[in-house]
Amino acid sequence: MRDAARLANGLSCQPDEGTPPAIGGVIKRGFDILGALAGIALLSPLLLMLAVLVKTTDGGSIVYGHRRIGRNGTVFRCWKFRTMVENGDEVLAAHLASNPQEREEWNATRKLQNDPRVTRVGAVLRKLSLDELPQIINILRGEMSFVGPRPVVKDELELYGSAAEYYLQSRPGLTGLWQVSGRNNVSYGARVAFDQHYVENWSFVFDLKILVRTVPAVFSSRGSY
Repeated sequence: MRDAARLANGLSCQPDEGTPPAIGGVIKRGFDILGALAGIALLSPLLLMLAVLVKTTDGGSIVYGHRRIGRNGTVFRCWKFRTMVENGDEVLAAHLASNPQEREEWNATRKLQNDPRVTRVGAVLRKLSLDELPQIINILRGEMSFVGPRPVVKDELELYGSAAEYYLQSRPGLTGLWQVSGRNNVSYGARVAFDQHYVENWSFVFDLKILVRTVPAVFSSRGSY
């Protein structure tokens, strides 16, 4: 819990020398590298099309790198196709200030079902989880894995309490047990429990089962907003 405590104090953690490898070791990392290279090659036309779509709708930046907490507390930029207006922080602050009920929703889940920052194109990308595709680069760089807990910001990690140590043992995932088990339809406490269960029970077969379950979960758009 040392890293979690340092994060709670507002410090950016870096892995200490001699820290154990992420769960899954060489097998999981090898699968991630091969999968990311194959994904970039196969999805290049789709990635280009989405980039053009995002750029032409409002002329802003194509991708957005949000600072997230990775394995052992390392801070990294989690890349996504931009789905929000570029002055999103100001829009959110004004919206929460004038909507107490939605402020309660934000404080409890760090998400809004009707988020005023999301663009029309962004809403479609989020519904189909296409905004997450640039995270293939994060996977190739070793900051993320195909399967694992979804990357969180510092304030969210504080909500994990003693379970933060499980989150910090694994590379954050492009998909995970939470996404295929209801996503935003389940409570944040349930999300934390899913992450702990995943880390405690990891196996390569478990990862493959989650990947298989991700396909229908994405097409059904269950719990995505």
